Amino acid sequence: MKLLFTNFHDGDGGGHTTYIIGLAQGLAGRHEVHVAAPPGSRLNREARAIAGVRVLDQPFPNGLGRLPARRRARRQLADYLRSERFDLVHVNGSADHRLVMSAARGMRPRPPIVLTKHNSKPMTGPGHAWRSRFGTDQVIAVCDFVRRQLLASPYKRCRVATVFNGVDIDRFTPREPEPEQRAAWLAPDTGTGPLLIGSNAGTARYKGWMDLVEAMASLAPDERARLRVVLAGGMPGAEDLARIEALGVAPQVHFTGRLADVRPMVAALDAGFVLSWDVETISFACREMMAMGKPVLVSDYAGLPENIRQGEDGWVVRARDRAAIADALRALLAARASLPAMGAAARAHAQAEFGMDRFVDATEAVYAALMADFSNRA
Repeated sequence: MKLLFTNFHDGDGGGHTTYIIGLAQGLAGRHEVHVAAPPGSRLNREARAIAGVRVLDQPFPNGLGRLPARRRARRQLADYLRSERFDLVHVNGSADHRLVMSAARGMRPRPPIVLTKHNSKPMTGPGHAWRSRFGTDQVIAVCDFVRRQLLASPYKRCRVATVFNGVDIDRFTPREPEPEQRAAWLAPDTGTGPLLIGSNAGTARYKGWMDLVEAMASLAPDERARLRVVLAGGMPGAEDLARIEALGVAPQVHFTGRLADVRPMVAALDAGFVLSWDVETISFACREMMAMGKPVLVSDYAGLPENIRQGEDGWVVRARDRAAIADALRALLAARASLPAMGAAARAHAQAEFGMDRFVDATEAVYAALMADFSNRA
């Protein structure tokens, strides 16, 4: 098959980029893979490093005030679609979906369009009704929660498949922490041997990290003194930093900034957390931490609980419930001796269900079934 992946993010792209890079790496040896992404984006840069993948510098301008840029982008993409004659186009957001639909208008035959839903935002309104009817042939849900959303949306008219996100379990494998780094994050060490918990899910507010900090601050002083938190992602704003200071836990909360490689940070943890309350679906970060042998505390939001076997390789708490999070932290401190065994269970779970090969093969099977359906219609 000749495949085109599109994504509109012009920066990091988060899970969208991680998703497409995983598919491009897995499929490039079997199919002809192209990626259309904004110049300067992480997706554009990382896709160029994959042998055999062709990359188009493709902007996806959005908004009424950018009509000239949108027309130029449409012409470029339309020319590319007509010259390359793709067997299938896989879109990953509303902006690139709209541009692909516009660029493919009038093509005979039009390539089938696959959409992956990466977040928990509702898919309602006339735009989604239009795209589901005239520009979507297959939708991929990344977890069962998203599948239920799709089946209650205009996209229920389309083919719907669930393919759980995969992570590279050979890259994200348990490893020894770097002692100096761990010691720095555990400071100030009160002699109690603090427990280090953290997240590589980022520092957007909806990731719920402040809920955990608030919960930690509510603990009794002796409990609070036994915890340290480390967070990978962009530095939070002044308001959030001031709140941490006001809670009196600033010395116990460490920010790494954005990391090119999160593995050394994850290796240093005793346990991970992803406590999102918006946007999230199933979380690459959660699956990466589990693959590295870390039990993970998650909220009950969206598809996050689908990662966890409660009490075996992690814990599930009600989203934004700081009292419940505080109780979970107390339980985590009490169960410290069992954390390595829970981490081993998390790694085994990841090996059984989160592997990249499983993810790529399942996605390829969705493509093949869709192509066969199109062939039968011809």
